[in-house]
Amino acid sequence: MTERSAVPPEEPGGSPRTDPRQTAPGGRPISRKSLLRAAVAASAVPLVAGGGAALARDTGSGAAPLAPTPACDDGDDPTPDQMEGPYFKPDSPLRTSLVTSSTPGVPLTVSGYVFGRACKPLTGVLLDFWQADTGGAYDMAGFAFRGHQFTGADGSFTLRTIVPGLYPGRTRHIHVKAQAPGRPVLTTQLYFPGEPRNTTDALFDPALLMNVRSAGPGREGTFDFVLDVAQQPDPTDPPTDPPGGGGWAAGTTYRAGDRVTYGGGSYRCLQAHTALAGWEPPLVPALWERG
Repeated sequence: MTERSAVPPEEPGGSPRTDPRQTAPGGRPISRKSLLRAAVAASAVPLVAGGGAALARDTGSGAAPLAPTPACDDGDDPTPDQMEGPYFKPDSPLRTSLVTSSTPGVPLTVSGYVFGRACKPLTGVLLDFWQADTGGAYDMAGFAFRGHQFTGADGSFTLRTIVPGLYPGRTRHIHVKAQAPGRPVLTTQLYFPGEPRNTTDALFDPALLMNVRSAGPGREGTFDFVLDVAQQPDPTDPPTDPPGGGGWAAGTTYRAGDRVTYGGGSYRCLQAHTALAGWEPPLVPALWERG
């Protein structure tokens, strides 16, 4: 049995990520480390629809490559958090499918990977999903459209469900909690591109947009989570601090990707240069990005 809530619409939660980065068409950040994620994805067997690759991360309209979501790069930005909302229930069933062949609604498959801060896959991450049914109602009496699963050895997950319905005050979204073993819980939400209510929903964060495409009578979406889990960088990664220490200093030659501290803040070099007095990180956003 389902019930529509009389609870007021959810209040704004986590703030959008606003770091200025290189972007691919569509405004998604890209970087050298995105190639690491592509290598992991390439080793997995893709979903197939009509004889071709159906993963949204692989191709868009016209077979143009789509940028990963969100970027897992040298900035190591974790996936943004969002509020839990009033409809979460603990103890959801262990399952990767929230539907049966007779479940009403547009079929939806969401797949992706979970990475740590060095863009390496995380095994055994708990992912707990919950969402509204096709009519926009949450099941508060049982566990319809609720379920949890764990990432595989390659950090992958797959969820089979339906496109959630709309209800007052919100755009379409799927709730999720993600927790690596022994680590804090990330609570966030996933969104659908092209939804009219994206522009009016106070919680909507473009950094949490899935890549979504049509696949036969249904839709397929992809999203890769980046959790705040420290990992050992690969030997080919650039050092996190330039030679001579992590503090910014005039006369030092910095490379793109180098990290420094200045005035209590942490900064990443965007362009190779030799520092001069007056080019301190907060003063030159073209050279330094905070974070």
